[in-house]
Amino acid sequence: MATNGTSGAGGRAPIKKAKVAQTHTGLVRQARRINRELAEVYPYAHPELDFENPFQLLVATVLSAQTTDLRVNQTTPALFAKYPTPEDMAVADPEVLEEILRPTGFFRAKAKSVLALSADLRDKFGGEVPGNLDDLVDLRGVGRKTANVVLGNAFGVPGITVDTHFGRLARRFGWTTSQDPVKVEEDVAGLFPPSDWTMLSHRVVFHGRRICHARKPACGACPIAPLCPAYGEGETDPVKAEKLLKYEKGGAPGQRLKPPPDYPGQPAPPLAAS
Repeated sequence: MATNGTSGAGGRAPIKKAKVAQTHTGLVRQARRINRELAEVYPYAHPELDFENPFQLLVATVLSAQTTDLRVNQTTPALFAKYPTPEDMAVADPEVLEEILRPTGFFRAKAKSVLALSADLRDKFGGEVPGNLDDLVDLRGVGRKTANVVLGNAFGVPGITVDTHFGRLARRFGWTTSQDPVKVEEDVAGLFPPSDWTMLSHRVVFHGRRICHARKPACGACPIAPLCPAYGEGETDPVKAEKLLKYEKGGAPGQRLKPPPDYPGQPAPPLAAS
């Protein structure tokens, strides 16, 4: 595993900023090495939305826009207890639905989205979530990112999930220069075999949420710092960087109320306890 390293005197050895590979072959090798290192750092990486079936994951992913997965996870138990199937949710009273979704923000728009996609599932697919990209993006309120989340995690179909964290890190790693999510997905897909896509997405998002933050990356506490072309954009002092770590890396609860058994951190609290 890549490490920050220490000098013989007990101090921290200087880290040289990695250069972005200049050839496609070099970039592939560099990218895959970063992925291997992230796999060692986050062997427990997983989707951070609680779900028990494809419908729950689809709705939860739609609700996760403009809010945290934690807030969605705290909201969906009541939602799915009242509306467990697309048929149930398609006929929900909009005002009741809005009140349940209020904690997630933009609750009126989100209520319209889940009502519409539930009606589409009922009317077009017999109440079943389709397992292919074209049908998923045909559902009202469902875009390519949401579709890839559902395909990768509910159906085992490889997909790259380009959210804000993934796009930010893909640019920092030199995997792409684009701001367009579709182009980012295309660029990154060209560096990895499809079998890596879903877990790669989880690892990169985990790293972006815990260490490689948007405003102030914790460079000095980053296990893959020697491989990173963007090293130095954030706090390089190890002690100060350590204080920037989030979730289980910083000793705080994660985002799921029901995390996988191998998750090393604490479960998130329910809504009433937050």
